[in-house]
Amino acid sequence: MSADSAGSSAPIRTLGILGAGKVGTVLARRALEAGYEVLISGSGDPAAIALITSVLAPGARAVRPEEAARDADAVILALPLGRFRELPADALRGALVIDAMNHWWETDGISEELGGPAASTSELVQEHLVEARVVKALNHMGYHDLDERARPAGAPDRLAIAIAGAPADADRTARIVDALGFDPLLIGDLRSGVRLQPFAGAFGAAADREELARIVEEFPRTERGREVLAALDAAALDPAALDVAPLDPAPGGTGTGRNGSMSA
Repeated sequence: MSADSAGSSAPIRTLGILGAGKVGTVLARRALEAGYEVLISGSGDPAAIALITSVLAPGARAVRPEEAARDADAVILALPLGRFRELPADALRGALVIDAMNHWWETDGISEELGGPAASTSELVQEHLVEARVVKALNHMGYHDLDERARPAGAPDRLAIAIAGAPADADRTARIVDALGFDPLLIGDLRSGVRLQPFAGAFGAAADREELARIVEEFPRTERGREVLAALDAAALDPAALDVAPLDPAPGGTGTGRNGSMSA
């Protein structure tokens, strides 16, 4: 793969997108408009997504997951979170991987591992992709806003996307986010990604950088934030503490978080 997989600071020209659903095709379209070459994959044979790709993201090339992982300079994960253990870990070795996945009980089932208060889902992905450089971003904004509300840098109504990860990887991701039409907001290490997950205040937020920063910073003082932080602390002391009641799913499963109910 990729210059990026080798850890260089070479420009990112090709984005791989694993997942050809609503978020994956929207991000593919945005990336193409930003000038990237885009490799997109479903779960296997690229012929299965060739038609939808040609309609929703014309110009993107449908490939197998391993090819997208191997040949792109950075890879965005836009598939159901419950399938993260199917990701091609060998092909993603050393790669910058942007985790845009969320736990949806309708798709993934009710899962304490993925949806409980102690779930730091991008850290789970990092544990599976042990030699990749995982960053959490592009997961907290709805796909309609990703699709319709991208703006050029400096536009007064430009929205922000939060990024959690190691500084060098977050900086590289920030350049991608900016190219896609959003202001990047770096919020801390990968564990800080719990502030962007479902039920957190930032989840579903379509806000400018100042407002998004305020929402993220407020997280530890929210009911959900306190719940998540306590669960993470307990899990660090005793893994059995993960065996707690699962979250109530969001009403209707619309993909919109409960603003103000975040924890961590």
